[in-house]
Amino acid sequence: MSQPPFRSPGRVRARLARFLAVALLLSAAASGGAEAAGPEPRAAVAPGATFWVDPGSAAARQAAAWRSQGRTGDAWLIERIATRPQAVWLHSPGPGPVVRAATEAATAARRTAVLVAYFIPHRDCGDYSGGGAESAAEYRRWVDEFAAGIGDRAVYVVVEPDAVAQKIAGCAKADARERYGLLAYAVARIKEQPHAKVYLDAGNSGWIPDQNRLVAPLRDSGIAKADGFAVNVSNYQTNGASSAYGYRLARALGGAKHFVVDSSRNGNGPYTGGGDEAWCNPPGRALGTPPTTATGAAALDAYLWIKRPGESDGTCRGGPRAGQWWPQYALGLAMRARG
Repeated sequence: MSQPPFRSPGRVRARLARFLAVALLLSAAASGGAEAAGPEPRAAVAPGATFWVDPGSAAARQAAAWRSQGRTGDAWLIERIATRPQAVWLHSPGPGPVVRAATEAATAARRTAVLVAYFIPHRDCGDYSGGGAESAAEYRRWVDEFAAGIGDRAVYVVVEPDAVAQKIAGCAKADARERYGLLAYAVARIKEQPHAKVYLDAGNSGWIPDQNRLVAPLRDSGIAKADGFAVNVSNYQTNGASSAYGYRLARALGGAKHFVVDSSRNGNGPYTGGGDEAWCNPPGRALGTPPTTATGAAALDAYLWIKRPGESDGTCRGGPRAGQWWPQYALGLAMRARG
């Protein structure tokens, strides 16, 4: 159900390396959403940490292209996306160089990268974003390389969107014991990095409305060692619904866990039509709250743009394949944004 940006690892590595030298300048100039997040961190991960803007994102390239073509109004709208921090999804073999490049660029810019680990076997239960590791052993090696790429740099990591909730919802392809064990391995291994904050994905308020169903699977998946959990990844539930859900789940887990909310596309809330695929490229949606750690709520660590706005949910409603940049959809999200 969650969709990564499916780019080849070689292209991603080259792009991140190319922009590393200019990340400081461009991130400072283009972090309109991040500036509300509070002061620049003095420690590796500070309470007011601000997040890294990828200067080579598809949105940034689109804005530059449209501006060069004289489409200045459209370029300005797309810059509502391009100038905001967004997560980097790792979904292919060999994540280390990409993780290293992103975290080094963020550190050079005195910002914090947000990464998504998305390579679990039987990913997306074979749906639009199907794929992932071929075996448990391959996944553990992949996680080891991912974690090593972080080093001692500050980072927020969202672990495996949909993996827990999808199994609860009935994905028969994934063995529950193996899946939860692999998630626990990923959480524990990434948390070995001294400045990594780790959030295990916990679905969204519209998918598994009874939060109690998540408690045992999250515990089996290593939530005890995580900083908390993520809700609403790649979905459209409102901040209010998501935070209320987060607090209910935190209480069900014992009250000690924090959470983050994906606010990338929830400005108009969820789509009420569309049946079982209401989540897939729904019409009329809008950008949501820009990324910030200034949430005003003690247990809500941040609003993040985990799903990259403008990248397709899958081949539904005329969209390209999952993770591909879709400029028309991006433009609509930006046009309808309230801020």
